[in-house]
Amino acid sequence: MPATPEQLFAFLADHGIQVTTFEHPALHTVAESQELRGQIAGAHTKNLFLKDKKDNFFLLTVEETASVDLKTIHHVIGAAGKVSFGKPEALMELLGVVPGSVSIMGLINDTGHRVTPFIAADLLQSEVVNVHPLVNTATTSIKSDDLLQFVKATGHEAQVLKL
Repeated sequence: MPATPEQLFAFLADHGIQVTTFEHPALHTVAESQELRGQIAGAHTKNLFLKDKKDNFFLLTVEETASVDLKTIHHVIGAAGKVSFGKPEALMELLGVVPGSVSIMGLINDTGHRVTPFIAADLLQSEVVNVHPLVNTATTSIKSDDLLQFVKATGHEAQVLKL
């Protein structure tokens, strides 16, 4: 079974990472989240779960308004040829989330380390980054340094993505 938000919060606490979480109605798109934004300060994210032709998986976490060219990003991330979006089944199997809830926090479920995470450099310039805590009915605010610490605690190494 994939980790629950409660298990994620316990993992964060066990690693000395403090977060603030806001609950809200389900959000499926960046546009929906922008409408609800008022009280949540910091950078907001967009996440792309991608795969290449050799079934290598990548998670790109970028600022919500960033443009990612799927026709050329494979050169930047070192993919084997062009990339496409990973199927919902792979998303659930590897990150333990459904479409609409994709988040870097899903790395807690990637115990086989099959997903290579990339975080946009400009996102790391923000003091606070906002992510979904495995569900799209909440937003969790985390310091960017703590986000990198979380990724490392899951056994992954975040690659810095320059767009």
